[in-house]
Amino acid sequence: MTVRELLAQATRADGERLVATTRRLLATRSETPPGDTNAMAAEVATILADTPAIEIERHPGAGHVMNLVLRLRGGRPGRRLVFNGHMDTFPLGDRAAWSADPDGEARYGRLYGLGVSDMKGGLAAILFALRHLAAHRAALPGEVVATFAGDEETMGVLGSKRLLDTVPHARGDAMISADAGSPRVLRFGEKGLIWLTLSARGRAAHAAHVHRGESAIEKLIDAIAALRTIRDLPVEAPARVLDAIAAASPASEALSGAGESDVLRRVTITFGTIAGGRLSNLIADHAEATADVRLPVGISVARVEEEITRLAARHGVEVAITRRYEPSWTDPDHEVIGRLSANCRAVLGITPALNMRVGASDARHYRGAGIPTVVCGPTAYNMGAADEHVMIDELVALGEIFTLTAFDYLTA
Repeated sequence: MTVRELLAQATRADGERLVATTRRLLATRSETPPGDTNAMAAEVATILADTPAIEIERHPGAGHVMNLVLRLRGGRPGRRLVFNGHMDTFPLGDRAAWSADPDGEARYGRLYGLGVSDMKGGLAAILFALRHLAAHRAALPGEVVATFAGDEETMGVLGSKRLLDTVPHARGDAMISADAGSPRVLRFGEKGLIWLTLSARGRAAHAAHVHRGESAIEKLIDAIAALRTIRDLPVEAPARVLDAIAAASPASEALSGAGESDVLRRVTITFGTIAGGRLSNLIADHAEATADVRLPVGISVARVEEEITRLAARHGVEVAITRRYEPSWTDPDHEVIGRLSANCRAVLGITPALNMRVGASDARHYRGAGIPTVVCGPTAYNMGAADEHVMIDELVALGEIFTLTAFDYLTA
């Protein structure tokens, strides 16, 4: 048998280990808040204790944020493939809403648990691939590195971004993220983001004396109505991106909901909070709202911020930008995407669609560093809600897909 055939045979026979590893990670809570990932990092190190070929490096992002870099060096020089994931999860919320154990429960072909799709199942699949590749590392050129971030739910500044800025081998020739998604739709890019706060000032007066006051709430409402027009800003996306969105639409919308393709092509704005005034019979002298803006490929943060600022100023409202990043994408024809797609097809018997992603992930940090990147994680069910789960068969298949894709990419 060839090394590749041995890897395929071994991974197919070892699915129970992958499920057991996922359950160990689920049993180690790492909710944000508080965002403490020290225990998760320690559990990962314990899981790998019997595989000394995998070097474990700890890189704190803060006292409560622990990042890991796992490194498997091959037998001779070559390329470096990076797998990326995050160890923090959403908070549990209402425990009574769960019918399954949030610390991990398997039943009816499903694996339940808090963060199983986002993204402890993906982390376990990466660990599974590293362990199987370690058994044949002498035959591998180059190396496989896994970057496990301790901070992603708060946008990754202390996690993947910190590792990319400070650890040379956290960068590679290509990166595969195991974040929530689906091996049926490989995500080669994602929208950009702007978070903003709108603040309006008025002049207080008793409601009976409206001639003496100026309503901050009305100012804010007018500004909100005006800002909704940024949804119609022209976007000049590359034809390659638009073609991929169109081709992926049937498969992608089956998973992500009707309308996803339209959202991927245009600017969106949603208003998350609004507050103002003091009493119902006082004209409000202050009001505030927050908004989330998502940008497709084909328009810049600067252009959208320019329009936001112009519209807000017209209505006498101040704008504070609290977070921003550009949209990003990797050419869907890139080799790492092709090899990953081929193994999804071979293992699962499906041809994955290639599409953009509406939500954020740490993949943007890698694309921002010039590293070709694709997202392929387990299909999420009830992500961030009660009874979050993944399908066990798909999770086990993902472990084999990651193993074979790493081998194929390094030995090409």
